[in-house]
Amino acid sequence: MINVTLIGTGGMIPTPNRFLSSCLIEYNGKSVLIDCGEGTQISLSKGKISMNKIDAILITHCHADHVTGLPGLLLTVGNSMRTEPVYIIVPKGFANIINSLLIVCGFLPYEVRIVEISENKQQQFEFIGLNITSFPLRHHISCLGYSFELILKPRFLPEKAEKLNIPLNLWKILHNGNSVTHENSMYTPDMVLGKSRKPIKISFATDTRPVKSINEAVANSDLFICEGMYGDDELYDNAVEKKHMLFSEAALIAKDSNVKELWLTHYSPSLVNPEQFLEQAKKIFPNTVAGYDLMTKKIIPESEEE
Repeated sequence: MINVTLIGTGGMIPTPNRFLSSCLIEYNGKSVLIDCGEGTQISLSKGKISMNKIDAILITHCHADHVTGLPGLLLTVGNSMRTEPVYIIVPKGFANIINSLLIVCGFLPYEVRIVEISENKQQQFEFIGLNITSFPLRHHISCLGYSFELILKPRFLPEKAEKLNIPLNLWKILHNGNSVTHENSMYTPDMVLGKSRKPIKISFATDTRPVKSINEAVANSDLFICEGMYGDDELYDNAVEKKHMLFSEAALIAKDSNVKELWLTHYSPSLVNPEQFLEQAKKIFPNTVAGYDLMTKKIIPESEEE
C-alpha cells in the first residue's frame, strides 16, 4: 500500500488556505517528498505527518515557490535527532542554489546529500522500495516530473505448494523468484506463483506546458498529479506565456495517457475556487479531482482472480 498526500497545492505565493507546492509519497514506513515550497513543514505538522521519515526530497525545479521551505523543514528534521542521510534530487546545475539555502541551517546532525540528475532525459533511481523515473518538462528553467512504481511480486499460492508437498521453509525462496533443489527435486517459482501483477504507478508533473515526454512517462498511472494553474480556458495565452497548464490541458494528458485518476494542483493565487472550473476538465477526463492541501489517498494493489 502506498499513501499519497498533497501537502501544498498553491503556486507562486501561499494563501491563507493554500500552502505552496509539495506532495508526499509514503511506503513501508518511509517517505519521499516532492518539492518543498513555503509552508511545507506547517502543512506536514497540521496533517500530523512525520518529517523524520523523509528519506529523499525530489525537486522539480528551483523557482522559489518550490524550494523555500527546505531550510525550515531540514532544521525541524534535525531537531528530531535524525542521523540517517537525507537526499535532495535536483535538475543538473541547481546544486549551488540548494547549497545556498542550506547555509542558514548551520549544523545538522545528519548529512544532506545533493544529487544532480539530467534535465533532458529520463533517469531511474530507487528510494524507499519504489522505482522512480524523472522526466523532462517544459518551463522557463530546467524542470522535472517524477513517476513512482511499486513492482508487485506475483501472489504466492500456498495450495499449490501444499499439493506438491514443497517444504514450508522453501516457500519464501520460491516467492522471491528463485528456484531451489531439495532432496533431488527441483522446484521453480512458476510452480507456486500466480499471474504477473500490474505495478502501482503514481506520477507528478508541475510547472510545464503539455509536452510528449509527460504522456510517455505517466502512461497507465493509477494516479496522475498534474498542475492546473488556470481553470478558465480563456486564460490560454497566460498559460503559454507563463509556461503553465489549463485544467483542460491536464485532463487531455490524463485521457491520452490512460491514467485512472487525475488530481489537479499548483493553482494560481487568483484561482480562489478551483471547483468552479472543474467541469471543464471532467468533460475531457471524468475522473478528475480538484486537489486541496492534505488531500490523501491510499493506493492498494488490485485483487486478481487466478
